[in-house]
Amino acid sequence: MIMSKPDNHNKSPYKKSEPDCFQLISKADFESISKNKTQLTYLRDETIFKQGAFAPHVLFIQSGLVKIFLQTSGRKKLNLWIARSGDFLAFSTIFEENIYAYSAVALKDSEILMIEKGSLKNLLATNHEFALRITSKNYGTEKHLLDLVSNLSYKQMRGKLASSLLYLSSEAFLREDIFSFLSRQDIAGFASISVESVIKFLKEFEKEGILKLSGKEISIDDPQRLSGISKTG
Repeated sequence: MIMSKPDNHNKSPYKKSEPDCFQLISKADFESISKNKTQLTYLRDETIFKQGAFAPHVLFIQSGLVKIFLQTSGRKKLNLWIARSGDFLAFSTIFEENIYAYSAVALKDSEILMIEKGSLKNLLATNHEFALRITSKNYGTEKHLLDLVSNLSYKQMRGKLASSLLYLSSEAFLREDIFSFLSRQDIAGFASISVESVIKFLKEFEKEGILKLSGKEISIDDPQRLSGISKTG
């Protein structure tokens, strides 16, 4: 973890090319947030926070990729989603939650802003457009989690893996070489099946012409067939 030097409050640390929520706030609000945040750089595979730990801040991903997961019984992990630039982490801690509900680890070098919860809560109360953008982002996460519950509850292993591959190869990650950051164990964690099953079914999908494998890389050649397996799996 690397702590950045304090930013000049008159100069925005947010990259204008990123479609993040902070582009919607006034200069005064921005300066208020800037006085109550710390910027850190987390290296690839570094833990950002752990499930059950005290949560003093809300986190904002300025750049990078972050894997979000639950630690279940024993050492088993269930991967929930991948957060990227412009996403908040631990946003529920604004509303009297004092511990992290999940764990987060950097999939690649990531710049993270640690924001004081009170200043962000005040901004939500006074800037309706900002609050609406946050609500839209949270809805997307909620929808993904509902799909995940359905995937884990009703599908066979091939269907679970197909759903996970569709998520990981979705439009949100087109600019990322996403599979280069993921091990087969990571993919197993998204599908909630064993690593051995992931390897077995990936080879089956390749033989069926659905995808191609090259080392860690997975190239989806027939997303429609993969979607069919996901729906009927």
